Amino acid sequence: MIALGLEGSANKLGVGIISHSPQGGSAQILANIRHTFVSPPGEGFLPKDTAKHHRTWVVRLVQQALKEAGITFDDVDCVCYTKGPGMGAPLQSVAVFARMLGLLWDKELIGVNHCIGHIEMGREITGAQNPVVLYVSGGNTQVIAYASQRYRIFGEALDIAVGNCLDRFARTLSISNDPAPGYNIEQLAKSGKHLLDLPYTVKGMDCSFSGILASIDVLAAKLKKDTDGWKDDVSGENITREDLCFSLQETIFAMLVEITERAMAHVGSNQVLIVGGVGCNERLQQMMSIMASERGGSVFATDERFCIDNGIMIAHAGLLAYRTGFSTALADSSCTQRFRTDEVLIKWRD
Repeated sequence: MIALGLEGSANKLGVGIISHSPQGGSAQILANIRHTFVSPPGEGFLPKDTAKHHRTWVVRLVQQALKEAGITFDDVDCVCYTKGPGMGAPLQSVAVFARMLGLLWDKELIGVNHCIGHIEMGREITGAQNPVVLYVSGGNTQVIAYASQRYRIFGEALDIAVGNCLDRFARTLSISNDPAPGYNIEQLAKSGKHLLDLPYTVKGMDCSFSGILASIDVLAAKLKKDTDGWKDDVSGENITREDLCFSLQETIFAMLVEITERAMAHVGSNQVLIVGGVGCNERLQQMMSIMASERGGSVFATDERFCIDNGIMIAHAGLLAYRTGFSTALADSSCTQRFRTDEVLIKWRD
């Protein structure tokens, strides 16, 4: 069985084609293509501009994916698309295109929860069996564990997502959005060596990042204003923008490690799976690995091909659902900005 997946919930437009064998075994990735809308430094991406980008590129990406996979539309069993959550206009542009393909090719439509796509692709690639999942991206921050055919949310961000916190601070420093603001912050943080005091806001199993962002923005303004150089109280060395990036990363990642460890203890798991765009961050993976190893556990993560939003994860999760008999009627093939991870019935798992 072969599925084509379309992802466009934010500034990444992804098209993926995947094959599942009727006899089981590992999925075969036939194509995984992505194109990113990159806004100028110091700016975010507006929904209308992002949607226009997706409409401009989606046809050629599908054509390229079919060519790379070596198949035609006749070989596709279903068309999967991101139903939500995400930004309204980009979601809508991709959903409309998916409906068009479904009608044009006479194929079943499968609306997929974006978060479930990340989790199932992570499980498929890494081989993690029943991990605690840390889902961290520009729009979501959740600690998740599976139980009774649902991915249960144990903790989450109370305000902005961790990726949004990083992206907005990148705007404060006018850091380039190419290839991604979070990636560029990570590279700057590697040269930082002074850990500045920032709010550490963990409330039970939940986190808050807006106060941290406000505080680091104040420090960035101080750094910019102090032309004589802002000195570290201990070493006497100048504080740099690299130190700000380093301090922000260390603080927010420590919060994520704490709530993930608490979830592991609660469910008795010794595995952690990190998914979502922020999951590519090597420092986050390193900090999580230290925690997991001290508990006798292990960490699973993927590279940027599967961590960052992509079409193959939508194809994979959609095909898992399709094999259980699920499909989305044309009248129901809408999209929504709010679609909770625990709303989806996971019929393909025991």
